[in-house]
Amino acid sequence: MDFREVRLRCDGPAPGGRRPASGGTVEKVRARQRELGLPEAFEWVAETTPGLRAAIEASGLEVHEHPLMVLTADADARPSPPHDVTVRMVGAADPALGSAVAAPYAAFGATPAPGVETQVAARIEAGLTRLAAAFDRSGTALAAGQHQPVGPVTEVVGVGTRPEARRRGLGLAVTAALVADARALGVETVFLTATDATVARLYARLGFRTAGTALIAEPPGQAG
Repeated sequence: MDFREVRLRCDGPAPGGRRPASGGTVEKVRARQRELGLPEAFEWVAETTPGLRAAIEASGLEVHEHPLMVLTADADARPSPPHDVTVRMVGAADPALGSAVAAPYAAFGATPAPGVETQVAARIEAGLTRLAAAFDRSGTALAAGQHQPVGPVTEVVGVGTRPEARRRGLGLAVTAALVADARALGVETVFLTATDATVARLYARLGFRTAGTALIAEPPGQAG
């Protein structure tokens, strides 16, 4: 899923605080999103911006809670993939790029829109995205995911496994490869947003711990 970040001036834990976001402010942002052809969606951390939820819900958006998890400094779990699967990083010019890009979409019964593979390749070339995938012996990506480094911080996103390859630990193996790559790059903080508490328990096996609550707001019926 392609999230575009929108920043609002909201109340928070900083000394002196800030004026809470109003319904009018939220509506202005949504209008601008429509104007630019962007999804009408917001993502923020509940604990740092507690006053935003009321204004978001008043605008008619649905708010969903997800565990926000951070990798502990001493985490060292390295799950082994099945013997017939290879997990590796995928470069912009890799012949398997298309298959790796498509795998997380297939996890949700979808296919990438035209141009997505080119966009991912450009981001990899620019150092904005790192992509890992689990391949079967034929070279087809069964699972894949990305991390997006910005200085000393990176977010693991878009980890998905094809339905026919689930329950084999491939998602965790891909995530572990992304973590190893991030650390090799010198990244100090690795975080992700889990779908729910059940998924959070899986990521905990790799050393991720819940540090807060990520709130994602979207129009009704568009969650997922």
